[in-house]
Amino acid sequence: MTPSTSTAPAPGATNTAPARASRVPVGVSLAALALGGLAIGTTEFASMGVLPGFATDLGVSVPTAGIAISAYALGVVVGAPLITLIGARWPRKQMVVVLAVALVVFNALSAVAPSFLPFVGLRFLSGLPHGAYFGAAAVLGSALVPPARRARALATVMLGLTIANIVGVPAATWLGETFGWRSAYWAVTIVALVTVLAVVTLVPNVREAGGGSIRGELTALYRPQVWLTLGVIAAGFGGLFAVYSYINPILTNQAGVSATTVPLMLGALGVGMTIGNVAGGRFAERAPLLAVALALVAYAAVLVAFVFAAHDAVAATVGLFALGFVGLSAGPALMGRLIDFAAEGPSLAAASFHSAFNVANALGAALGGVVLASGLGYDAPAVVGAALPLVGLVILAVSVGLERRTARA
Repeated sequence: MTPSTSTAPAPGATNTAPARASRVPVGVSLAALALGGLAIGTTEFASMGVLPGFATDLGVSVPTAGIAISAYALGVVVGAPLITLIGARWPRKQMVVVLAVALVVFNALSAVAPSFLPFVGLRFLSGLPHGAYFGAAAVLGSALVPPARRARALATVMLGLTIANIVGVPAATWLGETFGWRSAYWAVTIVALVTVLAVVTLVPNVREAGGGSIRGELTALYRPQVWLTLGVIAAGFGGLFAVYSYINPILTNQAGVSATTVPLMLGALGVGMTIGNVAGGRFAERAPLLAVALALVAYAAVLVAFVFAAHDAVAATVGLFALGFVGLSAGPALMGRLIDFAAEGPSLAAASFHSAFNVANALGAALGGVVLASGLGYDAPAVVGAALPLVGLVILAVSVGLERRTARA
């Protein structure tokens, strides 16, 4: 069975549903794992909403305060491979629990940071568990279900991250504005603590999700297909961030909405992400490659359409929903493809998904900033963003061509 087929067994798994020592329903166990995604998504994106608050309180300018957000992203990129390798031999459930505890500790410390420099360091530390958590949770979640339902299980594990954009981020931002910015991080701390308790009590230990080895995990880094898939992610998702990074000035200048209305419109993006993630998980079970290819083509088309939609509040809201839906619909198939191509190192491959996602964040934001700085106007980020999914499509074509040549050989 080729790596492009989503029905390939999870690493180490058999062709039947894994034996479970717990009577807890599979959906409940997967929901417990998804809670960590809710905490992670909230702490990552809520920082943007409470940035003016901690900038004023910690005595720095708003542009300087942005360093704290960059520090978190750097922590994600560094922590995903590093922590995954350090914990390579650990059982995946133990790994998930330890990383959730780290989320509790570092977000609680962020909430009591006395000054800006320690706060920046703590935001870096808060980002370290991000990718490694999803990597371990993806492998553990995959082992809880039969191979044919793996893509759907991966989508469920990722569900918390998308729901964070609907519920977690607006709630944390409201808390920050009402009770002070520190309350946002206390809220994340509570969600992370509930995650620890939920995983310990509701997620069974499964033989198929045992630890691996450092050498096994590192094999992922020697496989061209892993790097090609990471390239698809970094380029394909970059278009979203070319627009999302500058969505406030785009909507206030193009659609004429007030700054206070923008967060409400962004709720459509979160809803689209959530529905797209679930739908993508189901589609990926039938045709994973087609799911990715169609998503990339549709993403380019939606970004081009957003150039025109951004001039009207209602159309822009629909456009934001479409951006979220199409973008996240490819996520489960890409995650599954990474795990398939790195059978001996699935945790590192799955964690690297989130490193690549943050590369997409940096790439899209940088390109959007360049075209804005050059004076091309607020339509330009969506235009340049539309080119990135097409680059991802080219990389996917190279990956598929290499896969077919290898199969024939």
